[in-house]
Amino acid sequence: MNVQPSARSPVGARQSMKTLLPWAVIASLVAVLFAWSPGYISHLLVMLGIYLLLAYSLNLVMGYGGLIVFCHGLFYGIGAYAYALARVRLVATDPQAAVLWWAQGWSFLPASLFAVVTGAVVAALVAWVCLRFRGEQFIFATLGFQMIFFVVLYNCVDLSRGPSGIYGIPRPSLFGWSVTKPWQYSLLVGVVVVGVLLFLFRLYRSPFGLVLQTMREDERAARAMGVNTNEIALRAFAVAGGIAALAGSLYAGYVTYIDPSSFSLEESIFVVILLMLGGSGNIRGPFIGTVIMLALPEVLRFVGLPDAVAANVRRMIYGAALVAFIYWRPGGLAGTKTRHSQP
Repeated sequence: MNVQPSARSPVGARQSMKTLLPWAVIASLVAVLFAWSPGYISHLLVMLGIYLLLAYSLNLVMGYGGLIVFCHGLFYGIGAYAYALARVRLVATDPQAAVLWWAQGWSFLPASLFAVVTGAVVAALVAWVCLRFRGEQFIFATLGFQMIFFVVLYNCVDLSRGPSGIYGIPRPSLFGWSVTKPWQYSLLVGVVVVGVLLFLFRLYRSPFGLVLQTMREDERAARAMGVNTNEIALRAFAVAGGIAALAGSLYAGYVTYIDPSSFSLEESIFVVILLMLGGSGNIRGPFIGTVIMLALPEVLRFVGLPDAVAANVRRMIYGAALVAFIYWRPGGLAGTKTRHSQP
């Protein structure tokens, strides 16, 4: 009989210490850096929280469902634009007031809820179309939706202002508390991220998550057991799209300006890469990949490379790391270590 050590036993206490030690080191490091430069660290924490939402939501579809998706930037952008369109209110003297009929001036919570619902609905519609295909056709279908979305944003000036983007997006205000400073926004994002991740972790381990994993391992076997795989995948898409849209609303409220360039195909590929580097289909992988992908540009910045050179070097490092991990660690840093044999 296999007896698990209790938390009060010496073995259980050592295991608990090993689990908590990395998080304690990370929290201490963040506290020291925050004391050194509060504004800079707050900005990094905000962006870390936004990309954690994107990575963990994609992990539901790609890691647990086994569906490779290249349109996650679409749901991210839908959330940002839906939030911006709901929040902006134009004055009568604005020359664009007659054109931008969508200006509503909603408060933060209704606008965020509108963004989440819009992202979930759009994700369900995309899934309904793409799930009619299999294999490489499915991947190219998601890629096509991402490209269509970017073209629509870029050319539909009456709705999105095209390449000029939407400016003047109000900062959030909750129960009389105006979130104006970076540390306040990092606190808001942190609360949202913790709540969403707790929901996702329970979803990963729920019967729904187990069915997704069964589909990933053998879709035919899942269908033989009576599982409607298309319906399960559509639900996973809707949940992932809603969370990605929530990340987009937080991004729009933080930068107060959005344009199509922030939600292009490159953004979708970036989210896929950070998930592959960290490892998909588990809890640790998205966090590890997100931290690495966001920390690398900051490291190159401290090295002193010019911005133009640093951008190219960053892409080269991303590509080399991706090739290396596919060869030595196909499961990512949080996965198992394997090496492909030579043919």
